[in-house]
Amino acid sequence: MPEPVLAVGGLVPFTTIDFPGRLAAVVFCQGCPWRCTYCHNPHLLPPGGGERPWAEVLAWLESRRGLLDGVVFSGGEPLLQRGLPAALAEVRALGFATALHTAGIYPQRLAAVLPLLDWVGFDVKAPFAEYARIVGSDGGGAARAALETLLASGVDHEIRLTVAPELDAAAVERLRGELAELGIIRLSLQTYRPPVAAMAS
Repeated sequence: MPEPVLAVGGLVPFTTIDFPGRLAAVVFCQGCPWRCTYCHNPHLLPPGGGERPWAEVLAWLESRRGLLDGVVFSGGEPLLQRGLPAALAEVRALGFATALHTAGIYPQRLAAVLPLLDWVGFDVKAPFAEYARIVGSDGGGAARAALETLLASGVDHEIRLTVAPELDAAAVERLRGELAELGIIRLSLQTYRPPVAAMAS
């Protein structure tokens, strides 16, 4: 397998909340094609080389063997990274469980990495026909296809929604109905937090 090329935009060395049931580190992948109105990681949106080499992160993870249970790939949008499958394989080879936080922007890339994952946190944004007002583009079709792929895989997961100001109670109920059609009963609602700049103004 070729050496992974992964643009790493940040690293959280320890978390108990980002990978259910695991003590984990979080690798933040640089770059995302969407522009969600409530994004809390805007510094990760532009594609680029990231702040540290993947080889350095991998060496640090090797030093955490026996201390951590898993590694979460978050972002940004990790599926933007062509090196993600190889990076996941390397992390698993070290004995870590693996998790992915994704919005399902690239359904085929998600399908390719699902065999390398133990858990997926899948962020839905709105009723599928209404994605544009949240993400800035018509991404609902891709998100639905990715979600169907995840459900068919049997990989453990959580489906979650940040209740942005653009989403009223009726929109949330429309989304619940669409998810129910796919067999999803539980939707975890995340509280909207205004970006720091907006809070200061």
